[in-house]
Amino acid sequence: MSIELLRSHGQFLSLSRQSPALFTAPFAFTLDNGTEVEISAPGIISFTPVSPKGKDIVLSSGVHGNETAPIEICDELVQALLTETLTASHRVLFLFGNLPAMDLGERFVEENMNRLFSGAHSSGPGLVNQERVRAKELELAVGHFYRQGEKLGQTYRCHYDLHTAIRGSKNEKFAVYPFRHGQPWKQSQLQFLFACGVNTFLLSNSPTTTFSYFSSNEFGADAFTVELGKVAPFGQNDMQRFQQARDTLLALISQEALSLPEYNPDAVLVYKINQIINRTQEDFRLNFADDAPNFTDFPKGYLLAEETGAQYFAEQEGEAIVFPNAKVALGQRALLTVVPTSI
Repeated sequence: MSIELLRSHGQFLSLSRQSPALFTAPFAFTLDNGTEVEISAPGIISFTPVSPKGKDIVLSSGVHGNETAPIEICDELVQALLTETLTASHRVLFLFGNLPAMDLGERFVEENMNRLFSGAHSSGPGLVNQERVRAKELELAVGHFYRQGEKLGQTYRCHYDLHTAIRGSKNEKFAVYPFRHGQPWKQSQLQFLFACGVNTFLLSNSPTTTFSYFSSNEFGADAFTVELGKVAPFGQNDMQRFQQARDTLLALISQEALSLPEYNPDAVLVYKINQIINRTQEDFRLNFADDAPNFTDFPKGYLLAEETGAQYFAEQEGEAIVFPNAKVALGQRALLTVVPTSI
């Protein structure tokens, strides 16, 4: 019955949220166009065309449940693939991350899932909540997908972990490029994301426990955390603001090869991390307005944040803030600061 529903209406996400018991046991089926569909759990679905053209693509959304625009984009793409109004040229895995948090309209239920990858889910207290269990499940799904692709002779891996930010940004769409361990930054990847409407890039300078770093480090995928705008409830997104991203992702899946203009360094902004400021005391506070947008810059010496026993200042002229959140759990990152650079 679930296969008939999926093929006729394509409502995989809504069924995953409303009737997850339909997907407790993995199963697969084949569409009329020959595409093999594999479902391993609620919110985890992959498509393998008859003759895949070399790319293994992972698109994840909803790792934070209230970041709805990317969820809606991926839901639309999954529906189109299931109902065969769109045909994939490449293998693609869709991961809808935190289903219970989506139902609550919250970032997470108990713990920030995007700090639980690269095995962090099982460290410390272990698999004690649903975010930790789900992070492990998502890791296993990525590993299974890429290993299947290797057996099929696939030659390229990418993973775009799609988000929207808690607060506004001076640069509405931006992406975090995970730490590369000495490997070169790829201008071609920046150009692809520029086609998605992303014009600002943040180069990470250390390993993290984010989902995109996991795929980059463990599987050599071209991976990014992509911030496509600002958080809004389901149904309240201005999807015109996401049209470039939607169209470019559709082309990535359906076209054998993308035709993109050459990388133009003058068209993008590239930053590197200067400081990672963690909240270590209950009285941690940020010394700027709650609605200060991402990439707001400050003069050298400006007091950015403080807590008992510590003050944190801008170290360079024009140092800018990203992802400020004074309410994170103790020990977690409350603020990044960045400065301009180039690749």
